[in-house]
Amino acid sequence: MQWHAYVLVFVAGLVAAFGTSLGAVPLFFVDDVRDRLDVGLWGLAGGLMASASVFGLLYEAYLHHSSIWLTGGGFVLGVLIVIGAHKIVERMSYEPEDMAEADATTLLNIFVVLLVHSFPEGIAIGVSFAELNALQHGGGVHLLGFTIPILAVVMTGALAVHNVPEGIATAIPMRGKMSNAKMWGAAFFTSIPQPIGAVVAFYFVVLAREFLGFGYGFAAGAMLYLVADDVLPEGLEAGESLGERSTRAWLAGGTVLGFVLMAPLILIL
Repeated sequence: MQWHAYVLVFVAGLVAAFGTSLGAVPLFFVDDVRDRLDVGLWGLAGGLMASASVFGLLYEAYLHHSSIWLTGGGFVLGVLIVIGAHKIVERMSYEPEDMAEADATTLLNIFVVLLVHSFPEGIAIGVSFAELNALQHGGGVHLLGFTIPILAVVMTGALAVHNVPEGIATAIPMRGKMSNAKMWGAAFFTSIPQPIGAVVAFYFVVLAREFLGFGYGFAAGAMLYLVADDVLPEGLEAGESLGERSTRAWLAGGTVLGFVLMAPLILIL
């Protein structure tokens, strides 16, 4: 595979990471973001990620006639990796405002935490590019001499949307403690491991295509567990001031909307 392909995958990871810094932008102008909007965004992100995992990653494994044991093994390992990553993050936790006056050592420690936290999301992007090939046949998005799989486009978009409310949550504690430019940069910094994970995952799926089903299962397991254990609980926490019934309604509405919007986009295109 040409080096240009790895650059393309890295850029896709950066696009997803920019979703985090985009979430910081509203805090340039207001002190907070309406809870209903925040909860709805978490739900939308969860729905998009879940739909992309089921109708994108797992469906791709089915289309490639991958062994159910191979895909299932990857799925289970993906879940276990995210569980392990969460345990590590809990032990090495940091607060977003720690980046305001952090020295090089503190920033390095924070980066290690972020690497563990965001790396699985990057893996999902890298695996979704597995069918990237020179511009010759088949559907997809034609760009820079490549046919980019629709799955890669929607996976990158889904994770970018997921990063927006994460960026909001990151930026709120930093507001007033640093300039808007630094707050924007700090929010982006929290997702910088995603393009790294994307390139690493892409390298391995290209290297061992016979294990592609395992890669699809791994990415799907990691994504679905993130939705269940991270995205949706974050949405519930963001809506504490709304009351449980209202929060669940907005979260469920966003989740269903994201799931329904993503499914036909993947299956039809």
